[in-house]
Amino acid sequence: MPSQQYDRIDRAILEHLQRHGRTANVDLAEAVRLSPSSALRRTKALEADGVIAGYRAELDRERVGLGLTVFVSLRVDQHSRETSRQIEQALTEIPAVVACHVVSGEADFLVEIAVPDLATYELVLLDEILAIGPIRDARSTFAIRTIRSRGPLPLDRWPLDRRPAARGR
Repeated sequence: MPSQQYDRIDRAILEHLQRHGRTANVDLAEAVRLSPSSALRRTKALEADGVIAGYRAELDRERVGLGLTVFVSLRVDQHSRETSRQIEQALTEIPAVVACHVVSGEADFLVEIAVPDLATYELVLLDEILAIGPIRDARSTFAIRTIRSRGPLPLDRWPLDRRPAARGR
């Protein structure tokens, strides 16, 4: 349950942290024109409310040997909650899968894969993805060049006047 009403200062904190995740609290406070204690209190509240989901380092895929990015559209045979859970579980266990979405349209899932090369992708596709029982079709799209991979979320309309209802996970 959210602990406070959000305002423009909370938005400024989120915008700053999206661009400068390792910023010291003192620097964050200065950037959003708050005292360090107020900035820390608000940041902790945003974390506790789940608005800030976590922190991590963004790595350069090429420099860590993962120069091939592939987007795979998957179609499944049996549409059910259990089938979806089975596929989701299997996909999250594949280390090369860096993002996975349930989508509408021709595909049922859209999966992002990061691998060193085409030969490795072939192994992931044949031995891991297509081995998931209910998957009947996989269509691969190869990224030629990444222009923007994980930009900050646009927060110009946040906070909304009304909060969404809490959802179970």
